[in-house]
Amino acid sequence: MIAFKIKNVKQFMGKFLASEAFDLFLVEEASISTYNTFQIDGRQNRDFYTAEEWEDKEIRPYDFTEWKKLRPICYSLIKGNHTPSAFKFVLHLIPEHVASILQKGDTGITPQQVKAFVLTVKYDETGLTLVTGTSFHTFILDKSADEVWDKAMGKFLDKREVVYE
Repeated sequence: MIAFKIKNVKQFMGKFLASEAFDLFLVEEASISTYNTFQIDGRQNRDFYTAEEWEDKEIRPYDFTEWKKLRPICYSLIKGNHTPSAFKFVLHLIPEHVASILQKGDTGITPQQVKAFVLTVKYDETGLTLVTGTSFHTFILDKSADEVWDKAMGKFLDKREVVYE
């Protein structure tokens, strides 16, 4: 786990909310505090779908909603004349990318052991911070997957010219 303190919040928010830069993620949850606090549960709602749609991987490929689908809604809640008092997004890297991240590092962890590579985007009075994390299906002492994810996230941010410390 590593924390990236974002130096240019406005630039990051442009990339996060108004571009496809983070569309490789799913939303587990989101909380946005402006004139109200808006809570979003990223889990797909089974009652919304027919039984056939629920099982159809083309209609519903993931248990969580893709960031690219929720991004415009979150953007509309955040934009305006006032800066939000706070927000928090818990994102998961799309599962198809887990294996390639693990292959880039010297790790004995398999993609089947990783539940999610997590990125938490948090803004409050102290600023904007991104925190990485790894969720496993079972308890694992090996921290090599965490280290590989931390490095991959640093490269991801560098590639998108996000300035951090």
